[in-house]
Amino acid sequence: MKKTKSEQQQDIRLLGKILGQSIHESDGKPIFDVIETVRRSAVSFRREGNINDSEVLLDKITSLSDDEANTLSRAFSYFLHLANLAEDRDQNRRHRRILLENSDELRGSFKHTLLKLKEQGVSLEAIREFFTKACIVPVLTAHPTEVQRKSTLDLHREIGRCLALYDKPLTEYEQAELETELAGHIKTLWLTRMLRFNKLMVDDEIENAIAYFNNTFLTAIPKLYSRLNHYLKTLSEDGASETPSLPAFLKMGSWIGGDRDGNPFVNADTLKHAVLRQSTAIFEYYLTEVHSLGSELSLSTSLTQVTKALQTLSDLSPDQSKHRQDEPYRRALIYIYARLAATARLLTDQSITIRSTHVAEPYTTPAAFADDLEIIIDSLKQNQAGAVVTLHLDKLLQAVRVFGFHLATLDLRQSSDVHERILTELYRRAAITFKGKPVDYARLSEEEKVELLLDELNQSRPLVSPWQGYSEETTKELDILRAAAFVCKRYGKQTIQQYIVSHTETLSDMLEVLVLQQETGLITQERDENGELLPLSEDDGLIVVPLFETIPDLQAGADIMDRWLGLPAVKNRIRHAQNGIQEVMLGYSDSNKDGGYLTSNWALYKTELELVRVFEKHDIRLRLFHGRGGSVGRGGGSSFDAILAQAPGTVAGQIRLTEQGEVIQSKYKNADIGGWHLELLVCATLEASLSAKNNTRDRHMEKFAHAMDHMSAIAEATYRQLVYGTPEFNEYYFAATPIHEIAGLNIGSRPASRKSGQRIEDLRAIPWSFSWAQCRLMIPGWYGVGTAIETYLNEGIPGAPETARERLEQLQEMEQHWPFFRTMLSNMEMVLAKSDLNIGKQYSSLVTQTSTREKIFGMIETEHAKTLAMLKKITGRELLADNPELVAALQERFAYIDPLNYLQVEVINRLRQDEKDNVKVSKFASARSQRTIHLTINGIATGLRNSG
Repeated sequence: MKKTKSEQQQDIRLLGKILGQSIHESDGKPIFDVIETVRRSAVSFRREGNINDSEVLLDKITSLSDDEANTLSRAFSYFLHLANLAEDRDQNRRHRRILLENSDELRGSFKHTLLKLKEQGVSLEAIREFFTKACIVPVLTAHPTEVQRKSTLDLHREIGRCLALYDKPLTEYEQAELETELAGHIKTLWLTRMLRFNKLMVDDEIENAIAYFNNTFLTAIPKLYSRLNHYLKTLSEDGASETPSLPAFLKMGSWIGGDRDGNPFVNADTLKHAVLRQSTAIFEYYLTEVHSLGSELSLSTSLTQVTKALQTLSDLSPDQSKHRQDEPYRRALIYIYARLAATARLLTDQSITIRSTHVAEPYTTPAAFADDLEIIIDSLKQNQAGAVVTLHLDKLLQAVRVFGFHLATLDLRQSSDVHERILTELYRRAAITFKGKPVDYARLSEEEKVELLLDELNQSRPLVSPWQGYSEETTKELDILRAAAFVCKRYGKQTIQQYIVSHTETLSDMLEVLVLQQETGLITQERDENGELLPLSEDDGLIVVPLFETIPDLQAGADIMDRWLGLPAVKNRIRHAQNGIQEVMLGYSDSNKDGGYLTSNWALYKTELELVRVFEKHDIRLRLFHGRGGSVGRGGGSSFDAILAQAPGTVAGQIRLTEQGEVIQSKYKNADIGGWHLELLVCATLEASLSAKNNTRDRHMEKFAHAMDHMSAIAEATYRQLVYGTPEFNEYYFAATPIHEIAGLNIGSRPASRKSGQRIEDLRAIPWSFSWAQCRLMIPGWYGVGTAIETYLNEGIPGAPETARERLEQLQEMEQHWPFFRTMLSNMEMVLAKSDLNIGKQYSSLVTQTSTREKIFGMIETEHAKTLAMLKKITGRELLADNPELVAALQERFAYIDPLNYLQVEVINRLRQDEKDNVKVSKFASARSQRTIHLTINGIATGLRNSG
């Protein structure tokens, strides 16, 4: 089914009209006319390409006063906010129509995926077996690319809700009333401060995450399970009305409050606060739901019977009201509510009930709460009232299985170099000797470290002494691990399960975390009366998850894991305390920043295949954790396509992936859109795991690996020559991108750089990608690919097809039949479609040294042209020529992003010129200009959608 353009355009026109009226009314006709002139010129230039329109646009922007620049940046930014809402509504509407029409475009829905697997001969039993072992976890992170305030996002939800009501038939009055409400929300949006005055702290990020659970996940995930159960039942050949319930294979994770890597603001109190807020949120949800059920389940024993178990539960109720003596379900729910309230008081140290309650014993586990709900469900089903279960009970029970008393699993993360410093101090303070010498841990060889750490894991005596005073860093880290042990014991083992080790480069980097867990109570070492170690319990310790980030780290990853899995103590821990699963995290951002787009993708793909072979050798199940971001350079793009493009055997029902920055808002702004994206994630994992074509040897890899290795080496050398091998690049980058302004934007608690100063090496990968997106060059998503392909076509390599034409045909075959290569080029094509060298050249004008500007931009321009030409050769078409509707939509969007780019350059230039000329500017004027730049950053990021 083709996309209906008119409905989306009508929505945009309606929202734009109301926004224009708000601006006219609040700020007056003169500024409204300026905004309209800029808008018309930008739209005309994008549609017609008339150079006069471009000149008018630039002249108008350079002549703006500071106040006009500020208002114009707000206007275009808010228009892009509204355009996104219209686009989201159109996507939702299109998805629903596809479902209703049973269209061939149903790809990614439960119905389509299950039918596809059935056609391939995958049995219903095999699908159900898949869900018993599957683990699918989106993990929310607080990486700073979400530029919107919560107040703005709340208004977005209200405007989106109003838009959705237009799908219903409306009377003349209802339509007028709806437009009035829309006008009120848009006026509020216009008069709401877009930027934060203060930098986000970790507590703010925790609250932002909780809002997504309240608005999306607590509703969307139980509905998803219900929807999946429905389609599984339709596949059942015996037409059974009852189907086995699904285990909790889809859960949520979070890094917010446990991720310390480079974030000095996360500590033990932060960790405990994050868990407390998560627990409070889920108890508030449960108490509200149980209270509602108590109002709804008014079934009387004068009209129906109940099971013995239900009657027993009812008899335990402290409620003695004579009005409810014949209503055992209500009485049972009052008892459940009392126990739940007692549990909430115990775990949150506060009363969060919405009604007064009786004293009762708290639940010891979420499973005990679920057991009571199942008693109610079983009684209703046995007494011909099963239809009542589907109203709310089944979804509440599923929520309990998914969210427990902790809401989301909170990961811990820290850098390996921090662990090394801590152990160096601990050994020094403990005055322990190794091979007859005092231990200077940092100076030991890798083999000596491994030997020492393995010995330490067999020691019963503590390494940490309560009588010693330790450095601030060591004290802080030990306190965090002790806090983790406390919350796991208090809230359950699901609360914290993984410990991510950033910059894992050696085996000792992983063993260090086991030792630190042992020293802080996360790992126990119980012995019997003979001094023999007792068997491990299933909840002993956190999974040590290596994060392989740079290209060298990825290349070493399989060897490190081979050694790790080969350690008897580790294998014993995996089998008995980790359910036979070992997790490995792959870093997309840093590998891209290190080696460029093509090399990063290829290194990740090869590492995955090597890991599969290693894990098969040791008979251990592999779970990959994909550290994906919003932009293509950081592993962004379609998660559905990315999962299907994974190497065979690398998914196998186990996947965790990060959801970062503005992508969280885009995917999970409400329950409908969030439910759709979660369904895509589950379907992709299901298909990648069970589909016949994804379950065979990767013959494409075997056939094309030699060519890919060659192109990867050239692409990496080309990229690194620009970024790390050209002395002038550093000066160009910090002048020609708004990286300094991004660092000053209050969008995250984490610093933009690991160290102070201006070095590319110290800059975090996220602001690196974000800054290139702002200036519309986006080199992390394509640079080096053009030279790599061109060199391969022109020169060839031993063993490759002999002629350039045959080599081109080989690349075309790769694009058509190899999902990995096709997805890599498809994502790159989207980046190239969003890049704009004319705008990038405007940013280069900020570089004062002419020779530097011309040299670096010239290198970028040349490589861009090569990449476009090579992509066209392989695909046989212009950019996005197979999707003209998307091209048209992007052109419309660019007409509102372009002015913000030009304005950003203009205001940055003014500020720098004033500094150069020693012009004294008032603090107010300087702050206003900075706000204008930040507003343009907000608008550009909003318009590009996956820029960070």
